[in-house]
Amino acid sequence: MKYKATLKKKAIPNGKQRSMPKIDNPHVFPYFYKKVSFMPEVSQHEYEVERQKPIPSFNHATVQLNLGFELKLRYKEKYRILSELSLQLDDWLSVPDLCIYPKKPLDLRNDQTKTLEPPLCAIEISSPTQPLGELIIKAGQYFDHGVRSVWVVFLELGNVYVFSGKDTYEIYRPEETLKDEVLDIELPLVEVFE
Repeated sequence: MKYKATLKKKAIPNGKQRSMPKIDNPHVFPYFYKKVSFMPEVSQHEYEVERQKPIPSFNHATVQLNLGFELKLRYKEKYRILSELSLQLDDWLSVPDLCIYPKKPLDLRNDQTKTLEPPLCAIEISSPTQPLGELIIKAGQYFDHGVRSVWVVFLELGNVYVFSGKDTYEIYRPEETLKDEVLDIELPLVEVFE
């Protein structure tokens, strides 16, 4: 079925006229009549199933971007910092909030949706509905699959746990400088939690 949008003349302040569509058909121009989303609704459950983690919050998103920015700012010559990369490590799928790889040229012609190579470091940031114990277990799984360092950011307390092994970690507060001896990284956390 075809719909027509008739034109009507409308005066503009400088004395000229311009043609504007007369929008009188809600089927043709639904966004003028009601709020319409052009994106399919995705339930929280679908997101969590796809990425195997809870939906991030405002604080989560802020800290994730700040942390990635600070890492790139200080270590862009040595490391490539990646966000939300799908990892397929043997039979285990994971999507860390951030991960760190050795710096190598970006190959725009050969992209990949899942990466088989474990990162040097996986960084997980807690969400309001995610218990810390769940992230500690996940940290162990990263080590089982060849990751050399894991950071777990516990937002509610502002702590960053830097794991150098399954049972070996240091805890850093927002006013401290994080030190990852495995990757030779030092990062003041003040900017990350700002």
